[in-house]
Amino acid sequence: MEAENKNQIKSYLTFKLGNEEFAAHVSKVLNILEMTPITKVPKAPDYMKGVINLRGAVLPVIDARIKFGMPETEYTNNTCIIVLDIDVDGESVHVGAIVDSVQAVLEIDNNQIMPLPSLGSRYKSEFIIGMAKVEDRFIIILNMDAVFSVDEITEIVDANQPQATDDEKRG
Repeated sequence: MEAENKNQIKSYLTFKLGNEEFAAHVSKVLNILEMTPITKVPKAPDYMKGVINLRGAVLPVIDARIKFGMPETEYTNNTCIIVLDIDVDGESVHVGAIVDSVQAVLEIDNNQIMPLPSLGSRYKSEFIIGMAKVEDRFIIILNMDAVFSVDEITEIVDANQPQATDDEKRG
């Protein structure tokens, strides 16, 4: 029943990375936060910027630009963190994604979403549902659950676990 209701919702949060506009289904978006200081995590993947405290919980934060193979950029007043609820093998994992700016919440019907052209894309097509033409612009519709592989989520979660000291490892 709950999955059916989510599928009936046609609202998408749109955000920008560079000049390109992307959209995530609103059921995946938990919160939008202003940029906040991020604590770096040693040995984390390059796209993982670190962690923040979100209401007492540790939230891993990734830079969506780096994750999508785009060049890093300076943060601006519009830069923000989208808190996402990612489904990994049936388990809910919360991840923050840094984006250049949040645009709007749009209603996009399934019949407005066109498949990707097969010309090759610089983004991995496995996490792109399709493209929606809204007014005079194209928006890339993302499958947020597929943006991260299980291995990447495991890497992010592991990077956030407290490391055992040498004494603890020896027992």
